[in-house]
Amino acid sequence: MSDVWQQGLDRLGVALNARQLHQLQQYMQLMQRWNKVYNLTAVRDPQQMLPLHLWDSLSVAALVRGDDCLDVGSGAGLPGIPLAVLYPARQFTLLDTNGKKTRFIQQAALELGLDNVQVVQQRVEQWQPDRKFTAIISRAFASLTDFVTVSAAHLQEAGVLYAMKGRYPEQEIAELPKGWVLSQSHPLDVPGLDAERHLLELVRCTHI
Repeated sequence: MSDVWQQGLDRLGVALNARQLHQLQQYMQLMQRWNKVYNLTAVRDPQQMLPLHLWDSLSVAALVRGDDCLDVGSGAGLPGIPLAVLYPARQFTLLDTNGKKTRFIQQAALELGLDNVQVVQQRVEQWQPDRKFTAIISRAFASLTDFVTVSAAHLQEAGVLYAMKGRYPEQEIAELPKGWVLSQSHPLDVPGLDAERHLLELVRCTHI
């Protein structure tokens, strides 16, 4: 393992076995390769992909609970793929509207041997799954209100919405839809990223 990987994982407090480390390294290589053709992410520099995508995704690993997690607006599979690698006993559904991105996620899950990943190409507000989720996460939504509005129907009654944000969004929190509250806010320490990051837990008022 390179020093950069070792230092990053140590700072995050993430322990990987040899298979998981190989899967994550393979995932980053796949993303770099596909990105040249399919424009999966605006981040072009492989060295920047590590903090901006992988470390950012893994920074929430110890905070996200629930055995059945939906990643809304997953893009290139973030944070869903890294979390699925870390927690092979949990189920992860990765949803995105972009066909190129969902094809990449599907291929990545196949090559990494992730049988706990399901990929869906659909608008979340139009999707009709056969079950509800204990956890729904996203790092893609512009506003908390939008995230709650389109995702709440897919969440179990006592489930948690996890919103990955940059700066602490006081105004967005004040404007949460009726019936929803912020239950916890976690400042995140992302190796190699000189920017504020937060994970917000949103729940229905009856479950605080």
